[in-house]
Amino acid sequence: MDARTVLSDLRAGRPPSSEGLAWFASALADGRVSDAQAGAFAMGLCRTGLDDAGRVALTLAMRDSGDRLSWDLPGPVVDKHSTGGIGDCVSLALAPMLAACGAHVPMISGRGLGHTGGTLDKLEAIPGLSTEVSEERFRAIVGDLGCAIVSATGDLAPADRRLYAVRDVTATVESVDLITASILSKKLAAGLEALVLDVKVGSGAFMASAGEAEALASALVSTARGAGCPAAALISDMDAPLAPSLGNALEVAEIMRLLAGPIPPGLERLADLTVALGGRLLTLCGMVASREEGEGRLREVLENGQAAELFGQMTAALGGPVDFVEHWRDRLPRAPVVYEVPAPEGVVTAMDGRALGMAVVRLGGGRMRDGDRVDPSVGLSRVAQLGDRVGPGAPLALVHAANDDAAARAIDAVQAAITLGDTAPERRPLILRSL
Repeated sequence: MDARTVLSDLRAGRPPSSEGLAWFASALADGRVSDAQAGAFAMGLCRTGLDDAGRVALTLAMRDSGDRLSWDLPGPVVDKHSTGGIGDCVSLALAPMLAACGAHVPMISGRGLGHTGGTLDKLEAIPGLSTEVSEERFRAIVGDLGCAIVSATGDLAPADRRLYAVRDVTATVESVDLITASILSKKLAAGLEALVLDVKVGSGAFMASAGEAEALASALVSTARGAGCPAAALISDMDAPLAPSLGNALEVAEIMRLLAGPIPPGLERLADLTVALGGRLLTLCGMVASREEGEGRLREVLENGQAAELFGQMTAALGGPVDFVEHWRDRLPRAPVVYEVPAPEGVVTAMDGRALGMAVVRLGGGRMRDGDRVDPSVGLSRVAQLGDRVGPGAPLALVHAANDDAAARAIDAVQAAITLGDTAPERRPLILRSL
């Protein structure tokens, strides 16, 4: 077996065998394949696709390309993953909320991909915080606090670490098979007992249509279960930002507003989705008898401050300020330039979420190419939502930029991305389907 054998199958339109997929995953991890061959593999899978057995085989091979964690803890080991959207900072709130309910959440997350923000980039907007920790430190934080959000070590699913970077620069992000294997290889290597998945659909998601989202949700759930992990998925709306801010430090600020309770105006959809995902997960792992009971417990720890306290302890354990929860407004970085995005009078009837996300990337809040430095302070805040009336005195958003030129380009991009009309559109439900 060698790279050319696997790539020849893909070139001919034949899915690789389970043995071929296992070999390629192993070779990604130990460097036996070049970057060019890795890119060809990703592109070939985009064109050829895999069946259910092939997805399980690729996922398990990528999981087994490095170390696998196991846990001996008093509560269940669970996690959540989102397929990516704009203004989606659910993970930052949900991990400490679940931990406050007695679950353990070893959340191994990723950085920004395409037009979407990454959980690790958001968390590392907190000064001094690093998500790159040793396995020993990771285990200690999860054991002591119940949750930790970290990057995968070089020994955990190394095949995915290599392929993840290749996908971001070869326009192969949207492949259902690659998304499935990438997400689940890391999650299964973390030794989970249950997993809930948030599959986004809409203009701000990788999946633009309901059919695409259902295909991905089905692939994720069936592959996870095929690999031995109980799983469920919610398909959620991403035709507009989930939170009214896009950008790393700006989204952390929204999470701090949410954790401070009660739920402030503008964050209702963020809170509702966070609670719905957590309620499903607590039910899945057997901690509660019903989804309603799980959601009630999560709202309780959000409102009584337990989740905020755990968030502060977790961020301090990762190197952040010990007083971050109390003084986050003074600790988060701020962009030197902030401008309103003006608009004629009208009602927001549609949004191009991908364009909004790319506006943040071009401000420096994401990566145009592998290795780019991320500016944690830039982005958009107070983004108008569908149905909002805008005009003089009511801007489309605020642009946070490094300089005037970058701000001007972002203002143009936001104006082009938001459509105005006379009447508010009918909004579809936040949660479209549950699997």
